[in-house]
Amino acid sequence: MPSTVGSVRTRDGVTLGVEQLGDPAAPLVLLAGGPTMLSWPDVLCEALARGGRHVVRYDLRDAGASTTVDPEAPAYTLRDLAADAAALARELDDRPAHLAGIGVGGLVAQVAALDHPDAFRALTLVGTRPVAPGKPDDDLPDHDPTTTTRRFALPMPDWSDRVAVADFAAARAELLGDDPAAARATAERMFDRAASTEPAVQLANQLGTVFSRLDCRPRWRERLPELVIPALVVHGRRDRFFPVGNGEALAREIPGARLLVLDDVATALPDATVDQVADAMLALDLA
Repeated sequence: MPSTVGSVRTRDGVTLGVEQLGDPAAPLVLLAGGPTMLSWPDVLCEALARGGRHVVRYDLRDAGASTTVDPEAPAYTLRDLAADAAALARELDDRPAHLAGIGVGGLVAQVAALDHPDAFRALTLVGTRPVAPGKPDDDLPDHDPTTTTRRFALPMPDWSDRVAVADFAAARAELLGDDPAAARATAERMFDRAASTEPAVQLANQLGTVFSRLDCRPRWRERLPELVIPALVVHGRRDRFFPVGNGEALAREIPGARLLVLDDVATALPDATVDQVADAMLALDLA
């Protein structure tokens, strides 16, 4: 399906890399990257566009084609990223958008829906959790310890070497239970779209490390019951990074949220799940 790749400069002066599919006059589905737009599978974007939606996926700051300054010392907060989502939604359409976030993009989406309720008509959260990076609340499962140990045992690649970065992404995906070949291909595309080959920039694109330095205060989990828009929570049952208990907690705490657990899925969304996820997202707009 044809798409338009470019950037949008918000009224706050932030440039966000975007890709648009479907009819621009159709209802907007805005996909927040996790942290890059490539966290969202091409085939899912195409399925949503075929379903009669204007689909826009975008890069968070310090990722892809968006504003990149210093990923090791970000001069913005999680609230600023949430404001970016709302500003982009308003720039693209006068009507409220269906906002979706994946991974760390799911943190952005939760805060955006809470802080800017007039900008959004529906919310989809994929493979994420209701608290900031770091130690989770006692009732939430943390990263699988065995996987985490093996992950940190992987030698860091030369971040200026495209092949080495792709090899690292494939090895990491295998540890997480994802498809190594798909992860390799995505890592190569991320590498090519990054602002430079500087290690900090590549780390921010490939691993989202900027979030470990980001001010994510104040907490928002206790505010989730304030959400009054239709919500969908999608989570892989085999997710070792954000175990499924995190998605279950989100679905419990967001009023009326639907929980869609994908039994054979880990962290990334495989193409085989696309129709199921797209159908659930499209149905959410009818709720």
